[in-house]
Amino acid sequence: MQKAIFIFIIAEAIMGAILAMRAKKLLVSALWLASVSSLLAIIFYLLGAQLVAVLELSVGSGLVTVLFVFAISVSGDEATSGKSFVPTPLAIGLVVASYLIIGIMIFNPTTQITMQSAGDVSTVIWHDRSLDMIAQIILIFAGTLSLLGLLAEDKAPLSASEANTMIARREEDLDEMRPNHDVEEVA
Repeated sequence: MQKAIFIFIIAEAIMGAILAMRAKKLLVSALWLASVSSLLAIIFYLLGAQLVAVLELSVGSGLVTVLFVFAISVSGDEATSGKSFVPTPLAIGLVVASYLIIGIMIFNPTTQITMQSAGDVSTVIWHDRSLDMIAQIILIFAGTLSLLGLLAEDKAPLSASEANTMIARREEDLDEMRPNHDVEEVA
């Protein structure tokens, strides 16, 4: 029964990730990413990593979503163009591979999930808490790809002549706003 729950949650998270990539509006994509983060927090909780689940829920689903919504409200929620920084098959493949790795670690009978670990740091991180570590690496990698995709420029920046024209206009506007110092002072 527990494996069926894991399979259902993982399938829903994969579907949410795919819908986040396919969404035309940035706000809709941010909400799908929040749902994926919430499902990932549930998986962490069911695996016994309650602290990681709380952090994922508060930071991944809460704080990051608020930052995305704020950034979208500042920059505008325009429909995305059809061109993507990361090719869609590569993105879908990375999402599926990430969830396959997590699924293999969950369903592997030799994987032991421990609540308390003893030993040196490398043993704790790479052996005892390997699932947490791999999930965090995947999240950092996915966040980096997301930022690269958001920061990729759709059009070329201004040419030198256009930039000089813009600078001249702004200087004129600033000159109009400055108080006039040529007026004679009355003594």
